[in-house]
Amino acid sequence: MSNVVVLDNGGGLVKAGIGGEREPTAIVPNSMGRPLSSKKWVMADQLLSPDIDLTSATVRRPFDRGYLINPDLQSSLWSHIFSNLLKITPQQSSLLLTEPLFNLPSIQRSLDEIVFEDFSFKALYVSDCPSLVHLYEASRRPYGLLSKAQCSLVVDCGFSFTHASPVFQNFTLNYAVKRLDLGGKALTNYLKELVSYRSVNLMDETFLMDDVKEKLCFVSLDVPRDLHIARKPGKDNLFRCTYVLPDGITHTKGFLKDPEEPKRYLSLYDKAPQQVAGEQNNMDQLEDGKRSNGSKIDLAKNEFGLTNERFLVPEMMFRPADLGLNQAGIAECILQAINSCHPHLHPVLYESIILTGGTTLFPHFAKRLEMDLRPLVPEKYRLKITTQEDPILGVWRGGSLLALSPDFDAMCVTKAEYEELGSARCRKRFFH
Repeated sequence: MSNVVVLDNGGGLVKAGIGGEREPTAIVPNSMGRPLSSKKWVMADQLLSPDIDLTSATVRRPFDRGYLINPDLQSSLWSHIFSNLLKITPQQSSLLLTEPLFNLPSIQRSLDEIVFEDFSFKALYVSDCPSLVHLYEASRRPYGLLSKAQCSLVVDCGFSFTHASPVFQNFTLNYAVKRLDLGGKALTNYLKELVSYRSVNLMDETFLMDDVKEKLCFVSLDVPRDLHIARKPGKDNLFRCTYVLPDGITHTKGFLKDPEEPKRYLSLYDKAPQQVAGEQNNMDQLEDGKRSNGSKIDLAKNEFGLTNERFLVPEMMFRPADLGLNQAGIAECILQAINSCHPHLHPVLYESIILTGGTTLFPHFAKRLEMDLRPLVPEKYRLKITTQEDPILGVWRGGSLLALSPDFDAMCVTKAEYEELGSARCRKRFFH
C-alpha cells in the first residue's frame, strides 16, 4: 500500500501529514504574506517564523468566503508543503483531501486538475469534514452512544463559516446541513473594527489581531452583567487587559503586558450570582460620571487596552442579529439542522453534538451554547455537547484513520480513471 497523504485544506490553516499517524506533520497558514520591509513573499510555515516582522504585511489567501478562488496560489502552497515539509513524492502517493460542503463543480474541477495534472498523485479521495470528525469521535468511544447509533451532529466553526451537519452511518445528511456565515475570519475583522474605532487603527494588522483574539477573547455567560463590569474604572474592571504592539526594533511580535491579566475575570465564575449582583449595586452610586468607555491607548508606550471587546467579539456567534446581521445564532442553527432530520433521529442527535474547529476554543464556548440551546430543546430530550480534545486537528485525525481502512484504495479515484472519464464522472464516486 502506498503512502496516503492526508490534507485538511482549510481556509485558515492547512493540516498535512501521512495517513495512520496521530499528529499531522505540518499545521501552517493557508496563505502567503509580504512584509512591509521586503519585496519577497513568504508562505505557509515561513509566516510562523519569530524573526519575520509581519506588521502591516500584505496577505494573499487562495480561499475567500470558504471557497477556492485562486487555484494557482493553492498549487504553489501545496508544492511548498509537499516538498519542504512532508518531503513526499506525489507520483508514489495517494491523497485524501477535504473540501467544503456544497463545493461548486467548477472548483472541484480545478482541484482535480491540481491533484492529477500539476502533482500527478496516484489516486484521490475527497471527503467532507463532518463525516471525518464523526469517524474520529466514534473510534475514541467504541462503546458509546455515538458508535452504537452511528449518528451525531457535528458543529464545525471554521475560518470562513460555521456548519451544523447531521451525520448518519458516516455520511453527512446534506439536505439537513445548516450554515452560519460567520467564522474565525469574521470575528478577527470585527475585533479590528472595534479596536480601530476606539483606540488605534489596526485594520491592516491581520496576523496581530488574530493573536489578540486567540489570547484575550472569551465567551460571556452573562452579557448584561459583564457589560456592567466592563464600564468600571481601575481595578474593579476585571476585563481590562493591555496588549503591547511590536516596535520593529526590540520585538517584532505583539505580546501581553501582564500574562496574568486575561485570567482575572475567572474569579467572576467562582462567586455566587447574588454576591456579584450585590457588589454591582454597591458600586452603582460610586460610579456615576467616572465610567470609562471601552479601550484606551497609550501612544507613548505603543500599547492599547481591551475591555468589553474581549467577550463582544465571540458574542457574534450567538447573537448575530444584535450586530445587524440577518442570521440565526449558532443555537438556532443547530435546532434547524436537527428539525430537518427524521424525528426518530432527534433524541440521538441532541445527545451527540460534537464541537470542532478553532473558533470553539474560546473559553466557555460549550457551556454558553448549552445555556442557549437548552430552553429551545423539548424537555423530553437529553442534551449533551462534546468538545474535541483538539478541535483544530479533529478532521485531520479522522482522515488519518480513514486512510488506514482496508477499503480505502477501493474508495479512491485513480489517475487513469480521471484521464479516461474526466472530473465530473469521477466525482460521482464521492457523492454521499
